Amino acid sequence: MAIDNDESGSHPTLIGSVQRALRLLEAVAAHDGGAPAKQLAREAGIPLPTAYHLLRTMTHEGYLRRENGVFVLGEAAEAIGRAGVARRRRSELADVLAAAGRELGAAVYFAVYREGEVEVVAITDDPARPPVEQWVDFRSTAHAHAIGQCLLAQLDEEARKEHLARYPVQSMTPFSVRSEGDLMNRLATVRRGQVAYERQEYALGTVCSAIPIRVGSAAAALAVSLPATEVHRLQTVTNRLRKKAERVLTTLAFSISI
Repeated sequence: MAIDNDESGSHPTLIGSVQRALRLLEAVAAHDGGAPAKQLAREAGIPLPTAYHLLRTMTHEGYLRRENGVFVLGEAAEAIGRAGVARRRRSELADVLAAAGRELGAAVYFAVYREGEVEVVAITDDPARPPVEQWVDFRSTAHAHAIGQCLLAQLDEEARKEHLARYPVQSMTPFSVRSEGDLMNRLATVRRGQVAYERQEYALGTVCSAIPIRVGSAAAALAVSLPATEVHRLQTVTNRLRKKAERVLTTLAFSISI
């Protein structure tokens, strides 16, 4: 079997057909409105018959589309681009939360309510300030933790009832809310104060708070957790978190789409 380049010593194996296909993809991406095969072959420095073969193959695989005689990026190539953007956004979000966690001396969380579920998008990972252990799925225990209470408080009545029908209130610890009526009273307090405080209701030994963030129609929350022995810091840390949220809201807004 022939290969395009020799593999010897420390030299890597380079597959020429792959290199040529990538050059064609780059050439296509450089033209928002697409370009014809002859132009792409010329720009990529590839013989026209070879370019035709590669363009047909990449079109068949969904990396390109042919429209009105020109080639444009296809869904498969666009999906790769979206994945790259998502990775960058996750990295940016992780950096923002890590900096906030160091400054606040707390574990920091960012969560959204999406498609009927509580979704924790990012959590800091600092051994000095470890996040709460998710011993029961956050999605099914929104009533018991600050993140969930903050998100539920932002929903309309119908969406909230639908969520609780799927995930009924149940005590997680001796400090948890006991009934749906108790939870409704708690959520009314959260809406008035624009903050959810939770003290050992989800996990013994941990206290938390969450503040609501509204990005368009999406309900979101930024939260912190501390050891219960530091409960005296919780309100101060929460106030600092609220001020910090105003500065990082743009990064958090982009992360809604992750």
